[in-house]
Amino acid sequence: MTKFNKSALSALVAVGVMGMAGAASAAVVGGGATLPEDLYGKAQSPTHGLGILHQGADFNPYVGVGSSAGKRAFFNNASSEFVWDHDNNPATPDVPYYSTAVTVDYAGSDSLVTQSEVDSYNTNSATAYGPMIQVPSVLTSVTVPYNITGRTSVNLTSAQLTQIFADPSIERWNQVVGFESLPDSRLIKVVYRTDGSGTTEIFLRHLNAINPALVSQVSNSFSGTIDVSSAKYIGANGSDGVVTALANNPDSITYVSPDKVDFDNPAEVASINGDLPTEVNVQSALTGIVPPIFNARNNPVNWGIGYAASGISPIANPTEGYPIVGATNLIFSQCYLDGDDSDKIRTFFDQHYASGSTVNDAAITAGSFIKLPENWRSAVYNAFYTQSSALSVGNANVCNGKGRPL
Repeated sequence: MTKFNKSALSALVAVGVMGMAGAASAAVVGGGATLPEDLYGKAQSPTHGLGILHQGADFNPYVGVGSSAGKRAFFNNASSEFVWDHDNNPATPDVPYYSTAVTVDYAGSDSLVTQSEVDSYNTNSATAYGPMIQVPSVLTSVTVPYNITGRTSVNLTSAQLTQIFADPSIERWNQVVGFESLPDSRLIKVVYRTDGSGTTEIFLRHLNAINPALVSQVSNSFSGTIDVSSAKYIGANGSDGVVTALANNPDSITYVSPDKVDFDNPAEVASINGDLPTEVNVQSALTGIVPPIFNARNNPVNWGIGYAASGISPIANPTEGYPIVGATNLIFSQCYLDGDDSDKIRTFFDQHYASGSTVNDAAITAGSFIKLPENWRSAVYNAFYTQSSALSVGNANVCNGKGRPL
């Protein structure tokens, strides 16, 4: 981009951002995980697909900054966390999406809410804003695309996958079963996310279940879990960043959300244990994993698909289907002082979770995501939309005089 065009674009963005800040009070504000940013209507291209959270003036464009930043924005009501690369140039700094502070109404996160986060919210925010709500939005897989010269298909076991990404002694492709014919010069290049990422959390959750000696914890930080100090590792920011780094580095491999790649193409994405992340294979992984009932519904952590109080998640290494699976989630407060915001959020719950609703199906499919099973959709709808439920968004008995600020 020329200096003139870049300066002109910066000026236009500044005007647009100030306009968005002024309009924020009339629309629902949020952002976070980059995995679903296209589905929700991202800031860089708010009309992409159907933008299920960006419908006219109802929701402001979703600002993809990663799950960690999205959570911080929500828990601290800090719209300053929403920064964006307005010209898609890694050499220039990100800029604030909102020029002045606005209320953060929700966050998107692929990283599950923790009990400590719930406890902190209950201590600091629940009295003013009402209880926290975490709900799964859509199912997703984490794909394993590769750029290995001369290979048109790759099939890895979960054990091999863990070794490639986490074992410091595995440095060359010919150390991996099935790649023995490659010369010693073909070094493995692992591209990883440098930002806090729910995609990373889903990925590491599986690797940890396979080999906890190599992957000692489940975290949304790859470098906080695996030693990336060797030349084997190449860091990149965000989903788009890892895809670009993969393309620029022969003999590399990475992990990314399915919307960024041709997820069912074996020439682009590795099969894991013989399976590609197709809709059937992803849905099969949820066999036996059911939504919370009775009093368990009151704790937001129990709405995280894959959460287990024991720490051993049933979805970490499923007995059926594609093994690297999770959900991308949305985090709300139950109460909003702006009644219009509350109504807009309730409309989203009705359209997205009501039995038989197909309003968002086309956008879900276009984004390479998978609709929640009926039992999960019904559970979310009955708990958080049905007005007779004490958990419903805007419930008058709970929200009288309280809510996230205007």
